[in-house]
Amino acid sequence: MLSCRIFQQLTDSLFLGSASRLAVCFCIASKCTSCRTLRHPHTSPIRHASSSSSTRWKSRQGRDFFAKEAKVQGLKSRAAFKLLEMNEKHKLFKPGQTVVDLGYAPGSWAQVAVNRTAPDGRVVGIDMIPTQPPKGVSTIQGNFLSPAIQAEVRAYVKDPSLGRPRRHAAISVSEEDGRVTGEDLEDMERGYIDIERRAHLEGVETESLGQLDSKADGAESPERKLPLMERDKRQGRVVDVVLSDMSEPWDQTTGFHKRSLSDPYFRMMNTSGMAFRDHAGSMDLCMAALTFSFDTLRTGGHFLCKFYQGSEDKAFEKKLKKLFQKVHREKPDSSRSESKEAYFVALHRKENPTREEVFQE
Repeated sequence: MLSCRIFQQLTDSLFLGSASRLAVCFCIASKCTSCRTLRHPHTSPIRHASSSSSTRWKSRQGRDFFAKEAKVQGLKSRAAFKLLEMNEKHKLFKPGQTVVDLGYAPGSWAQVAVNRTAPDGRVVGIDMIPTQPPKGVSTIQGNFLSPAIQAEVRAYVKDPSLGRPRRHAAISVSEEDGRVTGEDLEDMERGYIDIERRAHLEGVETESLGQLDSKADGAESPERKLPLMERDKRQGRVVDVVLSDMSEPWDQTTGFHKRSLSDPYFRMMNTSGMAFRDHAGSMDLCMAALTFSFDTLRTGGHFLCKFYQGSEDKAFEKKLKKLFQKVHREKPDSSRSESKEAYFVALHRKENPTREEVFQE
């Protein structure tokens, strides 16, 4: 039975009178070099022209120093240099800190945070995009504006052991016979799920004992104050730095498939080109990030968020000044001059402001 390729050659030679120029090869077309290279003399390969915006983007990326340097240093994107510049100026990170990165994809800010909080720090990223997180970053995929996702993040960061690099403890040796004890072997064989379950049970037991002691001793006197760190911990304030690089996602207009980092649908890192729309969307997300920071940021912690300049940013800045000791507006050198983006850097969270004082209109 003739293959489709050979049948097409025969019909073309019959109707176009080009039998002398086309050689018919009765073989397995997929393995024959001559059949794979045969082409009708009047046909040519089809090439779709690139759009003007795509051409401009490629040209700009090729000339961009920070885009080139990001590839050289193995960074996810040029945005890492913006955070590096602001950290150099304001000293946001310290080793051992807990950092929450809102809208972390593709992960350049998370890379910087992991590097600056090493060796015992932990970085938690939240984004809607199903992307591979950088090494050392714990991630939660979901819409940060969802109350359920925010509750999951708060529950995760409350456990100080989650998200930190595990260190192998040295095996203790019995003094009598020099052998490894059974307790050490049990700890080595126990998986991380068992370890977390055991830690949770111990925490519940400790909490119940503390409640019994408080009932026995009576109400705690006002003079007997707890340390600042303990007061923060009891209120769920355990995060040292909150980063927000989110932008309002576009509405999906065609198709239901997602190409993760390339398409604007269901992501929080695209702009529409309309200044009012980008500004309003960024202010909503900044407000959501500030609300999360009010609930989780410890006293003395820092908050950094991206926004697009407009009429509402001054009102938001006033809210920041009620909660933080110092507030700065930053436009890093690595940020493109034609871009409307800027950053609020809020330093040293205050302990006493109430929710009503901060968020009142």
